[in-house]
Amino acid sequence: MEYLYDGSFEGFLTCIHAHYYQEKAEGIYRQDQYQATFLSRSRFVPAEERKATTVYEAIEEKISREDLKRIYRVFLSADGEKENKLLKYIRLGFQCGSKISAMHSHPIVCDVWKWEKKVSVESYRMIELARFSALRKPNSECNQEILYCCIEPDHDVLELIGDHFADRLKNDPFIIHDKKRGKGIFCQGGQWFITEFTEKEFDLLGKEEQEYRDLWKHYFQTIAIQERINPICQKRMMPVRYWKNLTEFR
Repeated sequence: MEYLYDGSFEGFLTCIHAHYYQEKAEGIYRQDQYQATFLSRSRFVPAEERKATTVYEAIEEKISREDLKRIYRVFLSADGEKENKLLKYIRLGFQCGSKISAMHSHPIVCDVWKWEKKVSVESYRMIELARFSALRKPNSECNQEILYCCIEPDHDVLELIGDHFADRLKNDPFIIHDKKRGKGIFCQGGQWFITEFTEKEFDLLGKEEQEYRDLWKHYFQTIAIQERINPICQKRMMPVRYWKNLTEFR
């Protein structure tokens, strides 16, 4: 049986529950990305909090809390086969327990760890490469500016960077917009949440924002030592695909 789910982590864990308590899963797929064949048998599994919680707690207890975090980080990845890789990892984890973390040469473990690293590295890059602009809500009598940052990460890392910026910008309301996925972090007073978002909901730059951008570009160019410019190293540490959202490269 091939199980289909709604794309949520709860939905994925509910499919894992169905694998163990109903019929073995030949595969788990997002419903909106599934391509059926004449020989395949599929069934949509609606997300159920109780069943998802049962699997969540079982992974934490029978494998490890760190592996639970690892599974979630890989679930946030852009890997098109992540569900089936995680299914194999969870099955192996229930067999081996916490020892799975030491099985570095096992192909199932190695593949999951590889994708976890990709997600973790990109979350750190988004923290380092975030560039905020001051915006004002349209048609608003309030003069308070909102800090806005646009990112387009390969992986769904918004949730992994929320706490960092909420702590760093406690006194400033801000939005971090994942343009690729059409959602964003909204934060005020250190409290944040993620919801659907489009950049059309806000005006363009605030009154003094363009001046600050020009100053930042000038500073970026001034501190550079021409004789030590290394484009290859720069592209490795700051991949070109992120440049379109960096003020200094616009």
